[in-house]
Amino acid sequence: MPATDPILTNSMPRAAALVHAVARLRTARLARSSKPFLARGGPRGERCPGCRLVPTHCLCALRPALPVRAGVCLVMADIEPLKPSNTGWLVADVVTDTFAFGWARTSVDTALLALLRDEQWQPYLVFPQAFVDGGRVVTTVQATRNKRPLFVLLDATWPEARKMFRKSPYLDKLPVLSLQSQQASNYKLRRSQQSSHFCTSEVAALCLALAGEPVAAQTLASYLDVFTQHYLLAKQQLPVDRSSPAHQHLISLQANRYGCKQLLIQE
Repeated sequence: MPATDPILTNSMPRAAALVHAVARLRTARLARSSKPFLARGGPRGERCPGCRLVPTHCLCALRPALPVRAGVCLVMADIEPLKPSNTGWLVADVVTDTFAFGWARTSVDTALLALLRDEQWQPYLVFPQAFVDGGRVVTTVQATRNKRPLFVLLDATWPEARKMFRKSPYLDKLPVLSLQSQQASNYKLRRSQQSSHFCTSEVAALCLALAGEPVAAQTLASYLDVFTQHYLLAKQQLPVDRSSPAHQHLISLQANRYGCKQLLIQE
């Protein structure tokens, strides 16, 4: 019997949870579950199907909308689509051409293989240089008219990602993009022993910047900041401060693109 999930059983339209690839993968993963998935440390009860937060801290009105030429392919560890703290969801919110596939050691989705062979895309597997044979490593993204960059991200905990990298032979022929950023991760929703270990949306933002899409990169980074704030305030049962610097920065990025009138309507 499929598991029930508060994110899909509240009063908001079920269709809102099926907007993008990560949401669809979440729904498919829940359909295979024999018991409900309960996120650790978070609030219990209903969640918005559009942003996975409790309704009082809903983020949907601030969801960015902008054109992005690059694509992102998320290869996700088994329960990543179920975690409310997963930031691959934010990537799919911002980057229209986001694809999401579940990872398994003994099989691979044929749709993933077809995507990697699609002539419109130039795939880059994003992974640290230290774990890769030097001949595969690139540090820049080649701009071409005929192919759009497709960033393949292993969306998992760091130990899981290393396992996925080693045991996914269908990724072995892809060039490996090694990010050279000197900044430390600002991600606060899960702990990491290394400040250089970025969450999925931080990696995607760095990739967009390399692809020559600075506005999309800045918007995704700012969107993560606002999501993090909403998520933590919900855990602490504190109200959202919509005048915070994080909110104002995201709104200003949108205002620069669309104009203040539209943003006032959204808010």
